[in-house]
Amino acid sequence: MKLALFLILSIISVPVFAYQDADSLAYQLQRNKINEMLNARTQKFGQYDQSLVQKTGIFGLKTKRDMQNSINILTEIIETDNAILKETKTLLDFKNYQQERVESKSKESETRSLSYMYTINKLQTENEKKNAQLSEYKKDKKFYQIISYALGLAIISFALFAFRKISLK
Repeated sequence: MKLALFLILSIISVPVFAYQDADSLAYQLQRNKINEMLNARTQKFGQYDQSLVQKTGIFGLKTKRDMQNSINILTEIIETDNAILKETKTLLDFKNYQQERVESKSKESETRSLSYMYTINKLQTENEKKNAQLSEYKKDKKFYQIISYALGLAIISFALFAFRKISLK
């Protein structure tokens, strides 16, 4: 019996843990994605630093192409920053969702606990009433038993008395 109960509880709890792992996995994947984007941004910034130093013009001056290359790299950095901000917002939204879910589960558990406590108190009150009724019933039963014995004794006494009177005549 205990083994069957354990197996049933185990089977029921597996999807709950799998769901929690899926949430954790999604959160971790999102964090990894943001970290990769940050690494890409760092590399692009390194390219930008190199492009600032790079001078391919006559007499070691910067050409229009060098400056355009620096501008293009800065544009890529800005696009990467925007993507990072977007993914970070998604991550924060996910974290807020998890927090709200935990709060709702907590409220649900609290409500369930209060309901159980209310039900227990109600059942205890009913039990006390039933016990009071039972003790009252036992008192009444004892009273009626005494009256029944007394009445039976009176009937037997009367019958003996009447029988003696009839047998003496």
